[in-house]
Amino acid sequence: MESRSEAVYWEMLKHPEADVEQLAGRLGLEAQEMGNCLDELGRLMLIRPSWDAPGEVRAVDPEVGLASLLARQEADLLREQERISASRAALHQVIADIQRTKQGRNDPDVERLTNIDRIRFKIEALAAKCSSDIMGFAPAGAQSAANMAASRPLDSKVLARNVRMRTIYLESIVNDRPTLDYARWLVESGAEVRTAAVLPPRMVIYDRKTAILPLDPETTRAGAMLLHSTGVVSALCDLFEQVWKAAAPINSESGCAAKQEEELTPQEAAILQLLADGYTDDTIARKLGVSVRTSRRITAKLTAQLGAKSRFQAGVLATARGWVR
Repeated sequence: MESRSEAVYWEMLKHPEADVEQLAGRLGLEAQEMGNCLDELGRLMLIRPSWDAPGEVRAVDPEVGLASLLARQEADLLREQERISASRAALHQVIADIQRTKQGRNDPDVERLTNIDRIRFKIEALAAKCSSDIMGFAPAGAQSAANMAASRPLDSKVLARNVRMRTIYLESIVNDRPTLDYARWLVESGAEVRTAAVLPPRMVIYDRKTAILPLDPETTRAGAMLLHSTGVVSALCDLFEQVWKAAAPINSESGCAAKQEEELTPQEAAILQLLADGYTDDTIARKLGVSVRTSRRITAKLTAQLGAKSRFQAGVLATARGWVR
């Protein structure tokens, strides 16, 4: 009930013999405003026509009128709750029908996500339901501002629930300040972050039950696939643990672990391994998340250090020295 209508009602209770004009004068209301208030009170059944003064109205006793009003409000609330319950049941039914349709068409252990919106919605849902741990590879090197902006609120909510979050970035993030700052923010917020020179394709595993991977590691726009198979997800968890053990924790200064003076860095060792495996400069740069120019500069340095005259010879000599497999 609006405040003006309420004021009219209480004024009628205090001055039961006053007519409409007198009530309007007491409350400083225009004729139209008074009429609107009386219409509302009539709809609420808080006023009735007077038997003693035809054409006038009188306020219903509060114990009767307000009790009746409360009963109607409770009935309205019950109907609204019933409508909400029906809507919720209908929504659950639609979701169940969609899931049955998907399972009828495809392998129930594999779900294809073919656009960015579906992928992000699914990631939000998985993060919201996650209860124990999240582990993932971030092999793209420098992360896009849009990706980090979308991830920050999700990561904050997950970490606030004391979910263990472990992420492995490429070592090359040390060269991109925004990505490095984000990784440090994760650590400060309670996550665990390590770096590796090279990584398998992008992957995130939730509660060791569900994994999301790209359909095509070379083209993220191709979409992603969601895996539920216990055997496959278990194997991916083992892969993550192996890479995690070999990865280096980031530190607060440089963003990567320090190396001994005579040792190869993980990045240098990875480049030598890729050279020995016959990869091109473009592929090496992409796998390490660095520019082709940086990749060639490090290759030239290692070639000179080995005393090699060619990329192929550098790979052979590195293998002979036991620096690579």
